[in-house]
Amino acid sequence: MSIRQRAMARKLSGNCATAAKTSLRSALHAAALLIASGLMTLPARAELIVLAAPITGDSYYGEVAGEIFDFHVAYAKAIRAPDQVLILTDEAAYERYAAVLGFEKVLVAPMADIWARDFGPSNAEDPVYFRYTAAGQGGGYSGQDDADAVQIALAELTDAADMTIRATHFLNDGGNFVDDYAGNAVVSTKFLKDNDLTEDEARAVLQRVTGIKQVAFIEADEQGGLEHADGVVSFVDTNTLVINSYPEDPAYARQLRADLERGLPGVTIHEIVTPYDGSEIYDERFGSACGLYTNALVTPERVYLPQFGIPEDATALALVRAATPREVVPVSSSQVCKMGGGVRCMSWQLRGAQAAALLTYAASERTRR
Repeated sequence: MSIRQRAMARKLSGNCATAAKTSLRSALHAAALLIASGLMTLPARAELIVLAAPITGDSYYGEVAGEIFDFHVAYAKAIRAPDQVLILTDEAAYERYAAVLGFEKVLVAPMADIWARDFGPSNAEDPVYFRYTAAGQGGGYSGQDDADAVQIALAELTDAADMTIRATHFLNDGGNFVDDYAGNAVVSTKFLKDNDLTEDEARAVLQRVTGIKQVAFIEADEQGGLEHADGVVSFVDTNTLVINSYPEDPAYARQLRADLERGLPGVTIHEIVTPYDGSEIYDERFGSACGLYTNALVTPERVYLPQFGIPEDATALALVRAATPREVVPVSSSQVCKMGGGVRCMSWQLRGAQAAALLTYAASERTRR
């Protein structure tokens, strides 16, 4: 294990209580930096949405680099105040993004992958690093080492920005933690398998680590791949869940609803049209997210809903608008859904002191250029 990997292992197995004791000090330090730099904090119901651009010349994303750029730009332009966006790039891509979106929305902080949801901390209000899983990097012999390396790059950024983020050694991707910030969460049973836990043990772990009150464990609608919950369900409001429809697999649909109702009593469930399209897949290990409206990003004020340029888009928009008082903002995802993700998968969310700390760090880095 390399020095960097050992450092990450220590970070991810660190004592959560120690991090909690320093949270107030770091929050105050972040506030002081904001005052000193003349910046304003985000409004209370605002969210910072962080995206990660591929490394310039990356061989894996080379064929789709232009489509990722186009998606990032369109998505960033769709994000409305009080929400803000920050895109992490390498030096070679910085000017291109900044020329279109403005320098204040771009930070040179190269990430080793684009799926910021999965290797980033979970829970925007009180973020916690789970250990990113090997499946997120395609599994295989070196999968966990690759996943650790990806997460190390982000951990180095959050450390440089003086952000206080708790950590746990338990394995889970951000795409497999879907919550409503009101105590309800949905997680696939991959969490149990990855950590060798019973359902009762897993529930206790998640309650202790994240502060949730109720959790539903569901079988993913794929087996052996990512098995993320955010391709199956989405909380579009407090106690309000939207789920995929499975007319071709009624047995799975019944079991899904039963598991959700058992784990989340009192939560309203809406079924949404799901015109899944797996006709074009970039990498068979990760499948397709085309037609999955549940891969939406939800902030306190808005739902950023994937759109695929198909007739069902209007039906999905209408259903979600009827299910939530939040503003529903359509975001075209047809450019990237063939890669197995979209709006939520590419987004790391932050609020409050941690969002302010990252924005302050980005501003300080701009002054050095």
